Amino acid sequence: MNHRLAAACLPAGILINLLGGGLNQWLESPIFLDSVGTILAAAVTGPWLGAAVGFLSNVAMGFLNNPVAVPFGIVNAAIGIVVGLLSRWRGFVDPLTPLWAALILTIVCPLLATPIAVYLFGGVTGGYLDRFATVMVASGYQIFSSAFLVRIPANFADKLVSAYLVAGCLRLSPSGWRGMADGKSGGPVPAGDGASGPEGRGDGGSGP
Repeated sequence: MNHRLAAACLPAGILINLLGGGLNQWLESPIFLDSVGTILAAAVTGPWLGAAVGFLSNVAMGFLNNPVAVPFGIVNAAIGIVVGLLSRWRGFVDPLTPLWAALILTIVCPLLATPIAVYLFGGVTGGYLDRFATVMVASGYQIFSSAFLVRIPANFADKLVSAYLVAGCLRLSPSGWRGMADGKSGGPVPAGDGASGPEGRGDGGSGP
């Protein structure tokens, strides 16, 4: 791992997550935007620093304005692990890896977030998705299935936007800033992703 990149990605990733989470609350958007920094840090430096950025971001959100976000740090950390492992294997600047990341996280995040939302907060976390879950419960669905199902489309949209946003920014960045995202960590790199040369290189989302 490039230690200078790691030292830069940790605070930068946390700040990006805080800004994205704040924008989400202001817009009341179904797209969470609170894991963009996690995805960026994980794609550049790998799964463990990505996980640290994700978890610490939610802890910071909890202290600043949203205590409910803290236990969902587990979800944000999982995002970092998934993206970091994908980036280590394939890089993160080709057209397909962000899609794979979004598809995997669409399942992983609700699987982790739903038990937290239901068993710690009774399924109501004060987020935008509560409105849809409430409608489903009123229609006869169980609270657990309601909380899980509403998170699937929201997570797919959020992770798709976030992953391609990060990939696009990385493609425009100097190669020295991309770290593992260039696809040079030793794993297989798909043809046409632009990588070449020797080795060198919050709930539903992560919040409630």
